[in-house]
Amino acid sequence: MRALIWHVDSFVSRITEKGRSSVVEPMGERETRVAEAILVLASVEKADERAPQIVAQRAAAMLVEHTRKLKVNTVVLHSFAHLFAELAAPQVAIDVLKETEARLIEAGLVVVRTPFGYFNELEIKAKGHPLSRLARVFSVEE
Repeated sequence: MRALIWHVDSFVSRITEKGRSSVVEPMGERETRVAEAILVLASVEKADERAPQIVAQRAAAMLVEHTRKLKVNTVVLHSFAHLFAELAAPQVAIDVLKETEARLIEAGLVVVRTPFGYFNELEIKAKGHPLSRLARVFSVEE
C-alpha cells in the first residue's frame, strides 16, 4: 500500500460520480466532513494481494504511532488510486482498508473511511509543520 499521510485542520470529500471500479461500496452520505485528523490517501497495490492482513497491520501500527506523536485522535482513510502503482483488485483494496480501519479502532482511534469506488471533490486544509506530510509504502516485505 502506498500512502500520502497529511495532518489536516479539516477535510471534506464530496462524491461527484461513480468511478471506474467494478466494485463500489454503498455511499451513505455524499459528503464526508472531518475536523483535525490524520488524512491517509491510500492506494492498495497488486503485491499486497499476497498478504493483505500484514499490509493492514503494518499500516495501522505506523498510523497509531504517528497519531500519538501528533496527539491526534481521528484518522481518515480515503482510497486514492492515483499514486502510480499497479493496483490491487478492488475487493482486496476494500478488504485492506477495512482491516486497517478495524486495527485503528482497536487502538482507540476514531476512524472515518470514505466509500470506495467514487470520484470525489476534495477540500483539504493541511498543517505546515515538519511531520504534517509523509509518504509511506507498507508492504509484505520488511
